[in-house]
Amino acid sequence: MTNTILVDALSLSISQPSQFADQALKTPPKLLVNNPKKNESILTPVLEELSQCQSFMFIVAFVTESGLATLKAQLLDLSRKGIKGRLLTSTYLYFNHPKVFRELLKIKNMEVRLSDLKGFHSKGYIFINELQQSLIIGSANLTAQALKVNYEWSVKLTLNPDAEIIHQITNQYEDVWLESSALSEEWIMNYEKAFIQYSAKKIIEELSVEILSDKKISNSIPSIEPNKMQRYALQRIDEIHQANKQKALIISATGTGKTYLSAFDVRRYNPKRMLFIAHREQILLKSKSDYFSIVGGDDKDYGILSGNSKCDQAKYVFATIQTISKTDVLSQFDPECFDYILIDEVHKAGAASYRKVIDYFKPRFLMGMTATPERSDDFNIYQLFDYNVAYEIRLQEALEEEMLCPFHYFGVTDFEHEGQIIDDTTVLGKLVTDERVNHMIEKIEYYGFSGQIVKGLIFCSRKEEAIMLSGMMNARGYRTVPLTGDDDINQRELQIQALENGEIEYIITVDIFNEGIDIPSVNQVVMLRQTQSSIIFIQQLGRGLRKHDTKDFVTIIDFIGNYKNNYLIPIALSGDKSMNKDNIRRKMKDTSYINGISTINFEEVAKEQIYKSINNSNLTELKKLRDAYIELKNRIGRTPKLYDFITNNSLDPLVLLDSHDSYYKFLKRINEVVSELSVFEEKILAMLSTEILPGKRKHEIVLLELLLQQETVSYEDYLHALQQSNCRVDEATLASVERVLDLSFFVTAQREKYGNKPISTLIDGKEFILNEEIKNKMSKNSYFHESIIDILECAKAKSSDYDGSSLLTLYQKYTRKDVGKLLNWGSDESSTMYGYKTKHNTCPIFVTYHKDDDIESGIKYEDELLSPQVLKWFTRRNRTIHSEEVKKIIDAKENGIEVHIFVKKDDDEGGSDYYYFGKATPVPASVGQTIMKSKTGKDEPVVFMNMILENPVESRIYHYVKTGNTSSSIT
Repeated sequence: MTNTILVDALSLSISQPSQFADQALKTPPKLLVNNPKKNESILTPVLEELSQCQSFMFIVAFVTESGLATLKAQLLDLSRKGIKGRLLTSTYLYFNHPKVFRELLKIKNMEVRLSDLKGFHSKGYIFINELQQSLIIGSANLTAQALKVNYEWSVKLTLNPDAEIIHQITNQYEDVWLESSALSEEWIMNYEKAFIQYSAKKIIEELSVEILSDKKISNSIPSIEPNKMQRYALQRIDEIHQANKQKALIISATGTGKTYLSAFDVRRYNPKRMLFIAHREQILLKSKSDYFSIVGGDDKDYGILSGNSKCDQAKYVFATIQTISKTDVLSQFDPECFDYILIDEVHKAGAASYRKVIDYFKPRFLMGMTATPERSDDFNIYQLFDYNVAYEIRLQEALEEEMLCPFHYFGVTDFEHEGQIIDDTTVLGKLVTDERVNHMIEKIEYYGFSGQIVKGLIFCSRKEEAIMLSGMMNARGYRTVPLTGDDDINQRELQIQALENGEIEYIITVDIFNEGIDIPSVNQVVMLRQTQSSIIFIQQLGRGLRKHDTKDFVTIIDFIGNYKNNYLIPIALSGDKSMNKDNIRRKMKDTSYINGISTINFEEVAKEQIYKSINNSNLTELKKLRDAYIELKNRIGRTPKLYDFITNNSLDPLVLLDSHDSYYKFLKRINEVVSELSVFEEKILAMLSTEILPGKRKHEIVLLELLLQQETVSYEDYLHALQQSNCRVDEATLASVERVLDLSFFVTAQREKYGNKPISTLIDGKEFILNEEIKNKMSKNSYFHESIIDILECAKAKSSDYDGSSLLTLYQKYTRKDVGKLLNWGSDESSTMYGYKTKHNTCPIFVTYHKDDDIESGIKYEDELLSPQVLKWFTRRNRTIHSEEVKKIIDAKENGIEVHIFVKKDDDEGGSDYYYFGKATPVPASVGQTIMKSKTGKDEPVVFMNMILENPVESRIYHYVKTGNTSSSIT
């Protein structure tokens, strides 16, 4: 059925294009494929359409738990809005596991029916609205593999609701629906019996095939060999060995096999004696076992040195830091007795006990291993290992290489009582109430887990909370135990074993399981506390990321309250350390950066809590900037240049410069030793940092790079360089570049701030020259010269985000001053631009979509995106359809005026930047006039009209802007 519909739709669009476009198709058909390199997936448009539909119908042959998990948060939000849908699936080939049908029963706003049609193989997603209906039809079942990873073909069609193809689809769907069985617990029990019989039959058939083909089942233990990433890492480590370097650092995400990696290198290195140091005995026991399986030898070659074991004469000694750092123990060893030493969780090496051991021994080679080299103290892990990072793989890369178990992260709304959501100051008595526990249980049951029984970790904020929560969950029939810092190592080991054996369902703890605990079977992690650190967040999430044959994925449920540090959640999940608020918001709008079948999902209210935190947080406070600076300085072993922040994926230089005129000023403020600059030199750096470094126009960068390389630059050479850089070369743009660099574009105060002297000048329209004083200063002060080069390198990197062949780039953000400059206005008129201004045959319009409640009604216009391509826009007050400025805009096309639309969601976003939505054309037939009340209560006229955008607004940003600013109503 599906294939017929798909062919009909495509053939109709080809054979009758004009009729189809006018009467049926609202937007061109779009082919959807999964393309990990471009972060594109079929899942993204499915979620987008789901978020804006009024009802939906799915018809898919196969459904998996992981596939259903990708939609659960969105479906719950729809349920709150009263939006319902239907799902048709099948029992075809018994592919669908009985457990997935029980998961489907949890979704109260989706009615499910089962078809027993022979060969049922349809895959279609239908989203219904009053104005349009969208179809995604092709090869993708409701599985995470099909929606995110597999090479699938699907076509998205957006149609008028009365299109003939819609009636065909609906009729077909209804025919099958009426002949199908309703999903119920009784139906599942019957299916489960048939499923077990079918599965048993398949197993017998497979065994018979093996016997008939004379295959022998081997009982031998397979040899362990390095995987692709470990082979690469071993090559890098070998290069360090070959260079006779004595130290190396491995940075490897939790669960990626860094212990195996170290064992492979020890096997190759073949030391006479080796020492492995960790901070917990259970780590040593597991490491000892791993080493024995890889390195081999006699069992007596391996020994544990801890409070419970004193095997210190073995060839391979595995020691706790607590034991080996004791003076009487340490002194028993010759400092040169170990020629290879490894330190696990080496980010702890700043502690006195570690320093004591490291300073005592003189190995031929020292290896450190950690998932989190970043430190909150100022101890430099990188320096300890001579800046030799042998191998580094973080969460995103590990997921891409399929080294970790996939996860589905759910940011869910924490408990709300009397309009108050749990926050930073909530007292213990409110954290553990019947209502909050019931709320938590509702969420963990809804979002579920992979596997037959739950094996979960719950992280709380306080020891008392863990103990009380365990008692309350046990009273409700769950099997849980609390573990805190008060419990000794034996008790912890006992309960971990109980969890792995299925004797208990949850361990409830505070921070003792952040690292160094290996429970591969964990299939659900619950975060019932605020995120204080992105490092701890990843450590706790990582407890479930080890692969295990009892699970296909791990469920992460993060209860998001009214916490100040919520902005750390997208930072931790994405690994984006830029501290740029726009980048963080983009990571919230678009979570497709996560690799493999893993997904990141937020309930709508939880999402608004994070936006609120992003908006309210001061990410440019000196402590945050200094911490990022120190972290990078520690990593590279020298004072970073601005460009180093970009190449090391660290702080965005624009964030640093947001509160400082220049990097030089920042370094002086944090008391770093730098060469002194004159006042003039400081002003030049301020100008280049503010106006050039953001990279919003490549033209100035290209010219300045040329001027640093040669005495003069001819106009022709400059034009050639621009063309080589794919930059527009019209006369107006080149004149604007000249005005920026000779400072004539800027107002008096800005010119004074920038030194009141041109950066460069165009002589007789023939050649550009650099300011003579700047040239002299650069020749005498190498630091000044290097700082200018550094700024231009950053600017060049930043400019890659912008289209040099266009005046402005869609969905990038611009200030009013940027807009005047980039539209080639003669001077900076941002102070009088306000909501719009017509000048130089251009008319930029600035829209703040959600206005604050306390804004004066006379300027609280009702601007509205009626669709991705239509903006209903209001002029300023006290204007009529006969006002000259209004008539110019209405007849913009005839007047040769380009209208440009700039939008920001609300004033809570902070700053003065607006997203560029592109050019627009006013619709004269939509023009109308209405009345608004002034502050004094006087009726004043205002004009409204529809603007047709040249490019429909990208779906993710459209929904982000349209979503109301609910954070203001959440406390």
